[in-house]
Amino acid sequence: MDEATVPSADLARAVEARLAASHDDIVERLKSFVAIPSVSTDPAYRDDVARAAGFVAERLRSIGLADAAVRPTEGHPVVTASWRGAPGKPTVLVYGHYDVQPPDPLDKWISSPFEASIRDGRLYARGASDDKGPMLIPIEVAAAFLAETGRLPVNLVFLFEGEEEVSSAHLEPFVAANREALKADFALSADGAQWRADLPSVTVGSRGICALEVTVTGAAKDLHSGRHGGAVANPIQVLARLLAGLHDDRGAVAVPGFYDDAEPVTEAELAAIAAIPFDERAYLDSIGAPEGAGESGYTLLQRNWVRPTLEFNGIVGGYTGAGKKTVIPSQASAKITCRLVPGQDPRRIPQLVAEDLRRRAPRGVTVDVRVEHGGAASYAIPADHPGLVLSEDVLESVLGRRPVRVRMGATIPIGEVFRRVLGIDTVFFSFATVDEDYHAPNEFFRLSSLESGLKAWTRYLARLGERP
Repeated sequence: MDEATVPSADLARAVEARLAASHDDIVERLKSFVAIPSVSTDPAYRDDVARAAGFVAERLRSIGLADAAVRPTEGHPVVTASWRGAPGKPTVLVYGHYDVQPPDPLDKWISSPFEASIRDGRLYARGASDDKGPMLIPIEVAAAFLAETGRLPVNLVFLFEGEEEVSSAHLEPFVAANREALKADFALSADGAQWRADLPSVTVGSRGICALEVTVTGAAKDLHSGRHGGAVANPIQVLARLLAGLHDDRGAVAVPGFYDDAEPVTEAELAAIAAIPFDERAYLDSIGAPEGAGESGYTLLQRNWVRPTLEFNGIVGGYTGAGKKTVIPSQASAKITCRLVPGQDPRRIPQLVAEDLRRRAPRGVTVDVRVEHGGAASYAIPADHPGLVLSEDVLESVLGRRPVRVRMGATIPIGEVFRRVLGIDTVFFSFATVDEDYHAPNEFFRLSSLESGLKAWTRYLARLGERP
């Protein structure tokens, strides 16, 4: 088939038919992909992360992208490839990530986290939804176009990283060092999520993030709580008081200066959020929460999308095994993350939190705060971006309903990085949905979402190819 003489709708139908015929093969490739335990945060999995990068590069080479390569960074590698055989057509930077979260707690999984299990039209495995299933979609769509026509409708540059789950710590230096090779008109991200399975959506903004760990140290060693109780400071007690003091009685963050640089939300933005159909009770029931919580004076969606937060992600201290052990621990620690809104600096915010914790530390302990590398600022795409508008048109054609515009409480660092370093915006075009338990036991990816994603990426690229 000569793509140049075929209308985009006919071209898309031909490619979609080829993808449908390859459905079982695509599912088998996804099974092989999720079987690689590419946990980026744990050094024990470093070789597996590299193996996943090799899997991606080999698939890209197998579809005809001869320049596909595993590119080293100071951390985990980046995989790149390109096809630039459509002069005069737009160039799109396709982004995704092949790293995954740890599978813990393992005893909560119904099936093995790194052995795909299909049940009720869902493929269960760590990384199936975030982001291996969604990022495989554009690769398979490109493969189908090349097999059908020998070319792509537009120029594509692929960038798949292995550190998104650790805040893309080394992505920015890589992007900065490869500006020319990554040059594009805009980015199309396979990472992100549909807001609800029953409501098509496009993500127009995401919050930023910063992270830190606080450690309270008392005595030089663990002490018998009878022999020494009441004589020395207990690091668990001190840590609990310090953490509790980071919020006020209204649920707002009590750290001095925390909100100073946060840009106000416009009335139009608030109205758009209020217009989105949302059943708070149904949402709370879906996650097993008896009531909502957080900063008073704001709706749940406002708190989740356009207000900054400070959350405790883990706390350790003393004996946590079965039975009792009468001990005053030498140390207690907690992990903290903050989600940030426009105006907040991911470098300044953790320093403010660290200063507050140290200032309030009582006598008898030392407080050490370690700021994690790799924070990210928030991101929002212009409302009239052509790539965003096209994504809405395509989703409507595939899913039969005009998508709503939503924001993301989570963080995808690339939006801000690509804008600042490459001067381009990012359209989020993922077919994961937020109920698929990514980051939790029993993560899954709907096979229906895989099919919808294959159709949507096909139509998107075909229609974009009509544009100069």
